[in-house]
Amino acid sequence: MASSHSPRSAGQNLGTQRWVAEHAFAHLHWFRRLRIRWEIRDDIHQAFLTLACAVICWRRLVEVQRRHS
Repeated sequence: MASSHSPRSAGQNLGTQRWVAEHAFAHLHWFRRLRIRWEIRDDIHQAFLTLACAVICWRRLVEVQRRHS
């Protein structure tokens, strides 16, 4: 009995989704404080992670704005 989905079509978009996740982790790796977890408290580590994400978004927005100016 043949399946309606081929094995190839089931995982077809996994490469692009994986690339996005790896790219995001690469951006976070730029922040030295996040490479090795020095913070003992989870809330402080989460705060640095959130701050790093905000800086990455800000840099991206500045880059896009420069291209469109």
